[in-house]
Amino acid sequence: MSNRSSDGQELQINHQTSPAIVWFRRDLRVHDLPTLTAAAADADSVAAVFVLDSRVARPGPRTDFFLACLAEHDRALGKRLIVVDGDPAVVLPSLVDRLGAGSVHISADFSPYGARRDDRVATALGQTPLVRTGSPYAVAPGRVRKSDGSEYRVFGPFQRAWHEHGWHAPAPTDANTVTWLDPSEVGDRIRLPTPTAEPLALPGENAALVRWRAIMAQSLDEYDTDRDRPDLDRTSRLSAYLKVGCLHPRTLLRDLRGRSDVGASTFRSELCWRDFYADVMYHRPDTAYQDFDERFARLPHDSGPEAQAAFRAWCDGRTGYPIVDAGMRQLAAEGWMHNRVRMIVASFLTKDLHLPWQWGARHFMDHLIDGDLASNQHGWQWVAGSGTDAAPYFRVFNPALQGEKFDPDGDYVRRWVPELRGVSGRGVHRLRNGRPDDYPAPIVDHATERLDALDRYAEIKN
Repeated sequence: MSNRSSDGQELQINHQTSPAIVWFRRDLRVHDLPTLTAAAADADSVAAVFVLDSRVARPGPRTDFFLACLAEHDRALGKRLIVVDGDPAVVLPSLVDRLGAGSVHISADFSPYGARRDDRVATALGQTPLVRTGSPYAVAPGRVRKSDGSEYRVFGPFQRAWHEHGWHAPAPTDANTVTWLDPSEVGDRIRLPTPTAEPLALPGENAALVRWRAIMAQSLDEYDTDRDRPDLDRTSRLSAYLKVGCLHPRTLLRDLRGRSDVGASTFRSELCWRDFYADVMYHRPDTAYQDFDERFARLPHDSGPEAQAAFRAWCDGRTGYPIVDAGMRQLAAEGWMHNRVRMIVASFLTKDLHLPWQWGARHFMDHLIDGDLASNQHGWQWVAGSGTDAAPYFRVFNPALQGEKFDPDGDYVRRWVPELRGVSGRGVHRLRNGRPDDYPAPIVDHATERLDALDRYAEIKN
């Protein structure tokens, strides 16, 4: 194995004595991390590295949560995390030279930006290999294919093939799997940045595991039905931990093995949806910002000052539709929104306000601590009708009916819309007896806008 000296000359390095680098990104854990197994097989000592990349570290609640998880990860590593700042394609080759490292190990990143970045880093490393082991998914994108080798575009067949493909058992790793290099050997490492605000969820791998154990013990049996009830708050809330890699889905699937009850089956299905959307974006990276169904590029949207004002009312939770406003206010306060309500507010933006799904997806990514590009963008497209779905035209959510069905006593709305706390029961969803003076009137008429949306879809569906 070869490496470069500081003057660019190649040196022969004994892979048993030269250290390896583990470059952490979306894998902030020490358990079930096959990257550590690969690094331990490659070198006697390992440097734990994190690169602060300003192109992905945008200020906001997701970055605050990530930094808090990173601090917890550093503690799990015995304060041995080496933090450097800059372009990974520049700082990693420099760090390799300084340490005399023989290899750099990562979990594969399949996001459009991450894949391009890793290719640039691999090129910049030259003869030093960038070793990709594992991914953030139960089954890596590109692995599940049809018999003819093509990709799946519909979830049902993908799910059946995903189950047939199966997944690896969790990797038997912990903080002692490798011998960590003392960070003092790197002279110009920087301090780990601190969050600008208190993280909106308990950070770190241990918090994630505690949460998962509580779900297994308390709410998994009723997960199939209760996950749709925002008033009960029985969703797993594991998505943020999965996003930053404090948990790996293999761990969850291992703990669900042997269970065929509807709660466990539904939970597995949700993990499959995560893999499916990652697979779709892997094959169609353009769908991060463009319609999967290209016909929808012709869909007419509202524009101008009135459209901007409607969008701002939606963002601020001031649409006059209680379940929509409750969801948007929960997002602002918690950096999270109940999944059923995400669908309701997305339908309202795209089909009642006739605004592009990209506007809502961007707002979500700016505020969600679990904002995952593939899941977020394709979840929005599923609601908007432009994604991996064959029959979107009749799926226009009625906010009042959705509220009455999934928040039957109105508790969720009253929790997040204090102006309506004086309205009892399910009447909070329709306000037939009048509105408080400080709560706005509906900004649009749902029945009218539903018909308008269907007319617009009819123009492009053929």
